[in-house]
Amino acid sequence: MTRTPCIPPALPVSDLNWQRLLPMAGKANAALARYDGMLQALPNPAVLLSPITVNEAVLSSRIEGTQATLEEVLQQDAGIVQAQSRHADIEEIANYRAAMRDAEQALEHRPMSLSLIKGVHQRLMQGVRGHDKRPGEFRVDQNWIGHAGSAIENARFVPPSPLVLPQALDAWATYLSFEEDDPVIQVAVAHAQFEVLHPFKDGNGRIGRMLIPLLLFQRKTLSRPMFYLSEYLEANRDRYYDGLLSITETGQWQNWIEFFLEAMVVQADANLAKTRQILALYNDLKQRFIEATHSQFAIPALDAFFVRPVLNATDFACHTGIENRVTANGILKQVLSTGLILRLREAAGRTPAVFALPDLINIAEGRKVIG
Repeated sequence: MTRTPCIPPALPVSDLNWQRLLPMAGKANAALARYDGMLQALPNPAVLLSPITVNEAVLSSRIEGTQATLEEVLQQDAGIVQAQSRHADIEEIANYRAAMRDAEQALEHRPMSLSLIKGVHQRLMQGVRGHDKRPGEFRVDQNWIGHAGSAIENARFVPPSPLVLPQALDAWATYLSFEEDDPVIQVAVAHAQFEVLHPFKDGNGRIGRMLIPLLLFQRKTLSRPMFYLSEYLEANRDRYYDGLLSITETGQWQNWIEFFLEAMVVQADANLAKTRQILALYNDLKQRFIEATHSQFAIPALDAFFVRPVLNATDFACHTGIENRVTANGILKQVLSTGLILRLREAAGRTPAVFALPDLINIAEGRKVIG
């Protein structure tokens, strides 16, 4: 069977059942508002939510086929070299984190644009699988989605022709500036349309999922682009892909948007619960670190483990600002002796010891993986 490129759907979307969508959108916006209220109440969200920010990068990359776990990424960060088979995966996840940081910083000064997205894509693909597929440039040839090595005739989906892609991307970018639509519904449409257009030769899924919190941030639905939907999308991968496919196969936007709104409610509540757990853990450990160390560096020591839940002794001294290595090692010894952290690796010669904050890792993973 010959597969032909799909025709990009027109934006904005018409023929929606608003009677069904508006109550669902109301629930999604309320769930996001509850989560964002918690986000704004955090004393330092960049510190406290660092581990689940990393986990979002792990899960979004996993949807694209990587196998590395959060624990493996954190251990690699701390200098515990992982299996060779994981190195490429961990590089991709590191790029995802860096690209997301770049995008957040850029959005503080200018609105979302095609040039901004191209810059983020270039960072995402730097030195990893797909680095030879024109990073930072929209495609000028036909691509398709199917099993590895399959021909276009056997493709599951064939994105629009490169001849119509520039015009479709301009229409998509224009749609991002519309503020008449409900913000969550607009993000649902924008994410799906980006995946339909598949404008890059590789990395489209990850860029598309990054756009979700970034666009919610741009619409001021979130005070920070720290919203993590990939957990739900990874757990419901078939529904996710089938919903996207139905847009081009049957023009079915309604089902996709309903799926997205449901995902937002479930994930916002899950993110809120996880954030509450993290804040409660931080407040509990704050007092316990003070009691264990009786040091002015007790809170910087705790913050260091929240930023990097797996941390080697050298980086610990750097993150806490403790210039005296004896003092730094003394604090580590004190919190280790009280069972607040675990030692994953002993020091050997010039190789520093590595420690972990197991409770935080387990909250980020949503299950016990360490300790």
